[in-house]
Amino acid sequence: MQQHTYTNDLIHETSPYLLQHAHNPVNWKPWNESTLEQAKKENKLIIVSIGYAACHWCHVMEHESFEDPKVAEIMNSNYINIKVDREERPDVDQVYMSAVQMMTGSGGWPLNVVTLPDGRPVWGGTYFPKANWVDALKQISNLYQKQPDKLEEYASKLEQGIKAIDLIETNTDEIHFDNDFIATSIKKWQSTFDHQKGGTKRVPKFMMPNNYHFLLRYAYQTKDEKLLDFVKNTLTKISFGGVYDHVGGGFARYSTDEKWHVPHFEKMLYDNAQLVSLYSDAFLVTKDQWYKDVVYETLDFISREFTTTEGAFYSSLDADSMTPEGELEEGAFYVWTKEELKKLLLDDYSLFAEYYNINTYGFWEKGNYVLIRKDSDHKFCLDNNINNEELAKKVLRWKKILLHTREKRSLPRLDDKTLTSWNALMLKGYLDAYRVFGEKKFLEAAIHNAHFIKDKQLKKDNSLFHNYKNGKSTINGYLEDYAIVIEAFITLYQNTFDTTWLNISNQLTEYTLTHFFNKDKNLFYFTSDQDPKLITRTVEYTDNVIPASNSIMAKNLFLLSHYYDRSDYKEISKRMLHNIKPQIGSYASGYSNWLDLMLNFSFDFYELVIIGKDAKTKLKELNKTYIPNKLIAGSLSDSDQILLKNRFVENKTLFYLCVNNACKYPVEELSDILPLN
Repeated sequence: MQQHTYTNDLIHETSPYLLQHAHNPVNWKPWNESTLEQAKKENKLIIVSIGYAACHWCHVMEHESFEDPKVAEIMNSNYINIKVDREERPDVDQVYMSAVQMMTGSGGWPLNVVTLPDGRPVWGGTYFPKANWVDALKQISNLYQKQPDKLEEYASKLEQGIKAIDLIETNTDEIHFDNDFIATSIKKWQSTFDHQKGGTKRVPKFMMPNNYHFLLRYAYQTKDEKLLDFVKNTLTKISFGGVYDHVGGGFARYSTDEKWHVPHFEKMLYDNAQLVSLYSDAFLVTKDQWYKDVVYETLDFISREFTTTEGAFYSSLDADSMTPEGELEEGAFYVWTKEELKKLLLDDYSLFAEYYNINTYGFWEKGNYVLIRKDSDHKFCLDNNINNEELAKKVLRWKKILLHTREKRSLPRLDDKTLTSWNALMLKGYLDAYRVFGEKKFLEAAIHNAHFIKDKQLKKDNSLFHNYKNGKSTINGYLEDYAIVIEAFITLYQNTFDTTWLNISNQLTEYTLTHFFNKDKNLFYFTSDQDPKLITRTVEYTDNVIPASNSIMAKNLFLLSHYYDRSDYKEISKRMLHNIKPQIGSYASGYSNWLDLMLNFSFDFYELVIIGKDAKTKLKELNKTYIPNKLIAGSLSDSDQILLKNRFVENKTLFYLCVNNACKYPVEELSDILPLN
């Protein structure tokens, strides 16, 4: 058994990120009430250091500073040191991220903040080289001993600034949503588009699935071919790039260059979940076989590497892994040398090298290549005098050979905690893939996960846990957990007609309205009124890599207002969107999920009911068509559900189509109601 020179209080935690620091010489403590009380009691400054298991620069700073006994001595003598896993405690992360962004103009991870004993921040930043870190800690400690009033004054000003960040002014204008507002917002947004390489004109490039999901829908509904071409080009370039794992499936977090080539190699559950949903819908619109391959390969990866026997999903894979020489190196698991590929592929090497650009285009560094495609299979076949069937067989063979070889390498570290919100995103990803491709195993995986959430993370009082590890559910749920689970369970109902999931969604919604909702501002807090108070109670309203929990809740309320005939739900949804509307025009990309909701109010939105013994067969038929502006209700038999009541006719399966409280006469054939747009 390995002997460790140092062990701190993190040894009792379950988070892989915290456990990575359990043998640092720094006396790390977890974020909890007793640690915060200790700081007040001893009147000591606090260092709050926030990161996550797959964060490359978190590891670098740990190695340089937190593993150094001399640095640890300075930290231990003058500070109470708290380590936070941002994925376990997004509430803590949000507060201190806001502080650092105010102080420095930017943020990121690792996030390192010095606070007063009461937790109010006075200094912070992201990654610090060792010398800078030590100098800063000495200066702040010295200032606290000699002139504590200066830090106190600064903390008070900063506290007011942090509290002001989330203050959304109540919009007193008349509520009005229309296509002109959306069109104008998109026009401004389009100035940032990279029409050649896809995505936006910036580096690094993040995938931002919700942006492209919204743009795909908008382009389709408005028949904007130019915008649709941009979305298709972006999705193709991303999936041809090195950010997509051509050997094992799945996506890395972002690209470090403009052509989506060299990723930051960490793989996050939330990216892959949303990209599965996006590429599924993109296939429905374009019928591009490659998009289907991307979905299937990504779900193979999730099944192989991220899924537990309980049907839950792990959080992430690290960017770093061991080289054969025993060095921890970013991307080591994923990259290839020419020599290695020649030995593995033999006579096929030349064709493989052409297909995946083992040349200057695909070169990274240190003799390593990151696989990247340039051309569609059709163009590649024409240029290389090979037919499609033969190429498909070869590509499949190449992937098997490389995957088999890669599995013998040192695996990246796995963050094996399970987060409720991220699991719900993956649950929805599986459901969207099932809806589009009809693959039974996708539905089975979704139902398995839904039961895991219901049985392990949902409490009797309709509250949720946020975290699960080693058979134990912990941490009170945040708004993101409720919002995304509600969304996923509504989607599960729409794919199965099992009202269990719809009813749980409604119960969870009632819970959030009781414990999270600010009636004065018509927005939800990120934390419930059952949680210990932080410096401020944050409100998450900007859509990021994951849409804002408030925008997801607003969409949920819109849908549930139809399912339960709740005009109050619809009114809250409208007022939430109306309050955010003034923010949208100048920065549409940060509000794409809100804009998606605005489409529901600005265009026709359909209630589509299928009832009768063949309802599920008819549903599969319906799902072959992309109809983003609809909700579905259905049953195989008579039902008292609001949308289904008095609509069952013996020995018939009927479609009912309603829009704006007006319903068409029921029909037996889907062709009688399609197309809708």
